[in-house]
Amino acid sequence: MSIRLIRVLVITVSALLILLILVGITGVILVRRPFPQTKDTLSLPGLHEQVDVFRDSYGVPHIYATNAHDLFMAQGFVHAQDRFWQMEFWRRSGSGTLSEILGSSALDSDRFIRTVGWHRTAAQELAKYNESELSVLDAYAEGVNAYIEQNSGRLGLEFTVLGLTGVRFDPEPWSPLNTLTYAKLMAWDLGGNRSAELTRAQIAARLGTKSVNELIPPYNDDYPTIVAVPVHEASLAAVPEDAFDLNVLGFGEGLGSNNWVISGERTESGKPILADDAHLGIQMPSIWYEVGLHCEPVGPECPFNVVGFSFASIPGVIIGHNDHIAWGVTNLGPDVQDLFIEKINPENPNQYEFKGRWKDMEIIREEITVAGQDDPEVVNVRITDHGPIINDVIGGVEEEWSYGWQPLAFSWTALQPGTTLRSMLMLNTASNWDEFRAALFYWDVPSQNFVYADVEGNIGYQAPGRIPIRAAGDGTMPVPGWTGAYEWVGYIPFDSLPRAFNPAEGYIATANHAVVGTDFPYFISADWAPGYRARRIVEMIEADESITVEDV
Repeated sequence: MSIRLIRVLVITVSALLILLILVGITGVILVRRPFPQTKDTLSLPGLHEQVDVFRDSYGVPHIYATNAHDLFMAQGFVHAQDRFWQMEFWRRSGSGTLSEILGSSALDSDRFIRTVGWHRTAAQELAKYNESELSVLDAYAEGVNAYIEQNSGRLGLEFTVLGLTGVRFDPEPWSPLNTLTYAKLMAWDLGGNRSAELTRAQIAARLGTKSVNELIPPYNDDYPTIVAVPVHEASLAAVPEDAFDLNVLGFGEGLGSNNWVISGERTESGKPILADDAHLGIQMPSIWYEVGLHCEPVGPECPFNVVGFSFASIPGVIIGHNDHIAWGVTNLGPDVQDLFIEKINPENPNQYEFKGRWKDMEIIREEITVAGQDDPEVVNVRITDHGPIINDVIGGVEEEWSYGWQPLAFSWTALQPGTTLRSMLMLNTASNWDEFRAALFYWDVPSQNFVYADVEGNIGYQAPGRIPIRAAGDGTMPVPGWTGAYEWVGYIPFDSLPRAFNPAEGYIATANHAVVGTDFPYFISADWAPGYRARRIVEMIEADESITVEDV
């Protein structure tokens, strides 16, 4: 081999090595550049006093502040530090604006969400909150926005991969409306029987109504219930058969959670043990975000000293404990969604029949900006007294009606303004059973199974949330909307919702199974999860009267 050839090879190999090193350095910079600063001191304009954030060996932030404003501003900041891509994706999902950054691939999702209108309901909710609660929302938003302002060019690796950096992407400021809209998204994830209702309708349309209970059997009486009072099972025969001529798209569901609380009478320590396993969809990063919120000192103006799991987008703690109580949740799974078949005026597509008269629909124009398109997509949302018409955005039903094209209106408890954030903040500072229940009085959606324990040795259970009372039917299948026979006439009163306090058994367990039995005066659901998980939990608890934390 000649000296010249050797020189060329050496130069080529050296150049390749230098190029690889440069690529590696660039890759490390791109990956590590958005990493949050978790040490030393940060300047955060807007804070009233110094705030200390300590991250433990697991990276969990514990926030110490002298006032509530700074506490929640810091929570917003650290949420954004660790999860801003997740927060941006969720707020766009909930408001139907994903197409602005992802293009036409997200258009179907945006059309549906704009039609259902989570963002419209969230905007109405702002008026339900008092000055103190709004100040928490504002402080949280200030913290998120402080992060955006300080890190506009290095928001996260996800933004870099998608090319959402520099002049191509300038995130909008976070607002309280974003937080409340995200809460609707979580309610959607956890609430309703929309897919089961459509599945039953499809079975009935093809095989007859008698086949429904054969293929989707009711809850097995051999399985346990949570509370020892029993649930009205309205007959499917109450719904006219012509309401079942449907063939529409379903929606994905299928999650499971477990929790239990054990009295000190059954534990080795003589103190209650509460365990909570709240399953939500598997994501990376996780939906849950562990955090500690600590006022120094704790007092009337800053009453928080709570540790637990939060959602990056919402101030406060969802599941956790403070100095006095602990609580956990699983999904209750009540039937809080109904589909109403509407009759349209053949001479005016924006009118529908109700009790023999034509009523005007509310029409809302939604414009969806789509990346790569010059003109926005327009969705004209049509809304009846039963809710928005969803056929226009799910398709596939027009030709299936035995009596011609008729649309489906979607009713859902979460489309009414609520006060769940108030409940959450009150839970964070509750110190006993009465205050715990007082907090849950304001919990509207999604309905959950709350288990409770306190330092005095008490255990308890409360099912909160809006669960509709129907004039007729049981919500298991779509019903005629024009008759007025199947209207929601109210919600189950809070004091009538299932609850238990220091039950004789010495434990309470929930696993998405039936809360009550067949004699309960109100209908809650026909779509309980099978009770085998609950039965096994009960078997293991009852097998031992000196249970330890390690056992659970």
